[in-house]
Amino acid sequence: MAILLQAKDRLLSRLKSLTKIQLKQRFNHTLEPQMCREMCSDSFNQEVDVSNWKTVDSRNLGITRAMIPQPSWVVLKILKSQGFQAYLVGGCVRDLLLRRVPKDFDVITTANLKQIRRQFHRSEIIGRRFPICRVHIKGSVIEVSSFETVAKHGEGKEMVLLSQIPYGCDEIDLVRWRNSIHRDFTINSLFFDPFLNKIYDYANGISDLRCLKLRTLIPAYLSFTEDCARILRGLRIAARLGLSFCKDIDTAMHSLSSSIERLDKSRIMMELNYMLSYGAAESSICLLRRYNLLKILLPFHAAYLDQQAGKITAENPMMLMRLFFNLDKLVSCDRPADYTLWVGLLSFHQALVSDPQDAFVVWVFASVLYHGKWKEGVKFARDRAKEPVKFVPEISGFSEIESDEQLAVKVTELALSVQDCVNDLTKASSGYVFVSKKIERNVQQIFDVLVNSIESYNSGKRSHIIDYDMLGKGNLVETRFVLGKIILKTISGGLVAGEEEIDEEEMPEVLDKDSVENYLAKKNRKRGLQPSSAELKLKTAKKCKWTEKFSSINHELSMNKEDVVPKEEVEEIHKAVKNCQLPDKELKVRTTEKHKWIENSCHFDQELSINEELVQKEGSQQLGEETQKAAKTCQSPEEEIKVNPEKILEKKDRHSLSTEGTNKKRDKQKRADNKKKNGLLLSSLFKEK
Repeated sequence: MAILLQAKDRLLSRLKSLTKIQLKQRFNHTLEPQMCREMCSDSFNQEVDVSNWKTVDSRNLGITRAMIPQPSWVVLKILKSQGFQAYLVGGCVRDLLLRRVPKDFDVITTANLKQIRRQFHRSEIIGRRFPICRVHIKGSVIEVSSFETVAKHGEGKEMVLLSQIPYGCDEIDLVRWRNSIHRDFTINSLFFDPFLNKIYDYANGISDLRCLKLRTLIPAYLSFTEDCARILRGLRIAARLGLSFCKDIDTAMHSLSSSIERLDKSRIMMELNYMLSYGAAESSICLLRRYNLLKILLPFHAAYLDQQAGKITAENPMMLMRLFFNLDKLVSCDRPADYTLWVGLLSFHQALVSDPQDAFVVWVFASVLYHGKWKEGVKFARDRAKEPVKFVPEISGFSEIESDEQLAVKVTELALSVQDCVNDLTKASSGYVFVSKKIERNVQQIFDVLVNSIESYNSGKRSHIIDYDMLGKGNLVETRFVLGKIILKTISGGLVAGEEEIDEEEMPEVLDKDSVENYLAKKNRKRGLQPSSAELKLKTAKKCKWTEKFSSINHELSMNKEDVVPKEEVEEIHKAVKNCQLPDKELKVRTTEKHKWIENSCHFDQELSINEELVQKEGSQQLGEETQKAAKTCQSPEEEIKVNPEKILEKKDRHSLSTEGTNKKRDKQKRADNKKKNGLLLSSLFKEK
């Protein structure tokens, strides 16, 4: 009995403890939303000022529908044709206002996700918390979101806000405003309607862009608590666009920096890839270090930067920052790299810091990656590696190794060390692990060629031009080439083989279609980019079209004589065809007219050739009268062309009985004068016609 009582007491005590825990958890769970609502109500205790809502003509800001890529424009038109409202939203509107090339063009519409998917054959809905519809069209992927999705997730936040909106607001304005308050930053809350050429601004986003200021729509602490990924996104946008933080954001980032550890590793990897692969790696590293995020993500490199912070001089720069500086010069938002490139750079630098190498070994290591051949790489390194490399502690010194066998061993050891450092990024000891095993294998494959049969390595790459399509897809050959180029530029401090120093041209002030296309074409030519296959096909088709028209007109004009078609008119036609000024219809009419004149000239040539014989026998006076009569009628009657053979024989006999003292020179001169007179008569007649 005593045992039963003891067991009962233990059970009751356990139930009491569990009840206390459950009550505590329930209390905390209910308290958290209440605190959020209080913070939200305190933050929006003032009425929403509708006078700050702005509608701006996009053409006054240099933005037109011609600047929208064809795939995005097709998606917008299809949604609009089905009766839905559709807008461009977010970063693309921001970048167009800043005269930058957008990374992508996101669309938002009043249709729900199922309605969106029904409009397109190749589309799928992805995402759990904030689902979107991905539309595959014309070789591109367009992300389309719905106003309805955001509205469902924001009902709690709008409890206070909706009661403060004055009556009489337009319904579609209210829909856009409700969506804008759920955006991360004011500069990302702009809507662009390309059908009406209107930009809708509900949070002074255009004003913040002019001031180059980053500001949240709600208090920064609350915004980053709701979604801590906004911290990384804010750093990325500020690094790429050179924006400054308001005091509210600066304080919240310092306080909530550790909250990013709650993010999924794939989300961390995505945000870091946006930072380091799109032309803003150096400034992104600086901002990550400033807000103590680099210690969480890359503790080894954070410690290196802290150690070198007091030793930076013009003669002794930090190698890590120089590597990312040269990376930024090769990639951009419209020509990004794959994540394997910057992960490979981090691993290469970590290997040098852990085990400093001879400068000549680093030269050969980078040169072989760049040239794609062992012998060419070694020869290039021996010719160029003359000046000392001033990077401490990465470079231990310089000693030119004479034996290629010893050199191959040293380079292989460095490649193995880099692969080990890639492996370290996947271990918990390296801080927050965001590099997956799959990424590790892909990066290690870059250096496999320097480990296995290095002396027989041949990449097969034939030029020093970067193929950005292949680089963005993570092609191993292209990634090795660019990685070697970055390292060579870093240790040499200048140019490498096959390139020239070119200053980047600034974006044109007025962003119309022609200026943007010219800017991108010049930018691609400077980077050594080849035109896309679509551009080549279009250009070739246009060239073939005008070549056919030009050759046909040339053929017809070649049949004509100089005295029939004036030289000035021929040159005018040639010039018009080359400049593509004549429409097809006009060309056809003019060609037909020229063909008629050619036929007439042929008739007159036949007539003149027959009448020449009559001139010799009968005299020039009768021939001149007949020629004038034929010229007035502009015809060649059969009775004038066909000559009676008996009459011709009679005239020949009469000519043979003429006196021998006839002056042949005088007859020849008369024939020449008559021929010239007839030619002038015909040409004047054509001009009048």
